Amino acid sequence: MTRVVVIGAGQAGASLVAKLRNEDYEGSVTLIGDEPAPPYQRPPLSKKYLLGEMALERLYLRPESYYAEAGIDLRIDTRVTAIDRAAQEVVMDQERLPYTHLVLATGSVPRRLPAAIGGDLDGVHVVRTLADVDAMAPGFQQGARVLIVGGGYIGLEAAAVAASRGLQVVLVEMAERILQRVAAKETSDYFRALHRRHGVDIREGVGLERLLGDEQVRGARLTDGTDLAVDMVIVGVGIVPDTTLAQAAGLAVDNGIAVDAQGRTSDPAIWAVGDCASFPHQADRLRLESVPNAIDMAECVAGNIMGAQTPYVPKPWFWSDQYDVKLQIAGLSTGYDRIVTRDGGEAVSFWYYKGEHLLAVDAMNDPRAYMVGKRLIDAGKSADPAIVADAATDLKPLLKP
Repeated sequence: MTRVVVIGAGQAGASLVAKLRNEDYEGSVTLIGDEPAPPYQRPPLSKKYLLGEMALERLYLRPESYYAEAGIDLRIDTRVTAIDRAAQEVVMDQERLPYTHLVLATGSVPRRLPAAIGGDLDGVHVVRTLADVDAMAPGFQQGARVLIVGGGYIGLEAAAVAASRGLQVVLVEMAERILQRVAAKETSDYFRALHRRHGVDIREGVGLERLLGDEQVRGARLTDGTDLAVDMVIVGVGIVPDTTLAQAAGLAVDNGIAVDAQGRTSDPAIWAVGDCASFPHQADRLRLESVPNAIDMAECVAGNIMGAQTPYVPKPWFWSDQYDVKLQIAGLSTGYDRIVTRDGGEAVSFWYYKGEHLLAVDAMNDPRAYMVGKRLIDAGKSADPAIVADAATDLKPLLKP
């Protein structure tokens, strides 16, 4: 009997084991997670769950009973210490588990502030796991002073939740503008204005020099010499792929665990999916940090474990919820040289072009623009910028053959 063992019980790992069973895989399936909860959604953690609008059980991707009913051996609160490639076994504290196919769905880990500048003080938080959010929740009291370090989507979403709860929010971004690494200036301008309307003090081109306090964080010194009194700090300075086990096992690593087009690592018995995996894309390698990529790649690899031999072709899309704005992103904007703005008042979208070729769309409260843009990008088509820029023009005819 073949044995599939999956390390990592996040979105990718949970999607892969479910796909195997949905496709009538008859071998044994084991899903190992190091958190005490069954697989759960991460996006609502820092929003609805933190705000008390979503119960813990509603975070779960599937009912706890599903795994036993589907013949999936779910092991939570379990840490894998090593991979023995020669024996084809996963090593845990008290057990060795054999595998025919091993899947690494280890995800990513948040960057933390160094202890040398106060990163280990009480009241300093990152946003990644259920435990992270449970730890910071008591600090979300009206009037509390929170410093958010990092102006990417993680930091901005945290700022939106904090401001909505009546906290005093200062956000610092070392780069010239928020979202500089991931979005055009137009998108940065849109979200800067949105947050300032909600009372968030955004300071760009300013970094954190150090945090102040003995055991509990009490203040922060910024790189411009400003001292702030703070009650809590949320760090949103990015995430890195969790390649610890892969590197220790001698697998190839290149901005994540390097896999081929079908999801295999440098060991043909080991696969990798989701945030931790980098895969071939347009003569380069790509790693995507998103729920859709985790699901799509996991389902593709599940099929390949069963012999499908299907290359993984990403169809990138992302989203972010801030206040009453839903941002939907389609495509990858890398290499753009032109932005076309479609401004319909409440609905706004920015279209990224390289020459005449459409690369990506950022759509704010504009699901029609997002849907049309995504379908065009997926089909390798573009759209006349003049039509896009005219908010009075219906976009749907652009989808006609």
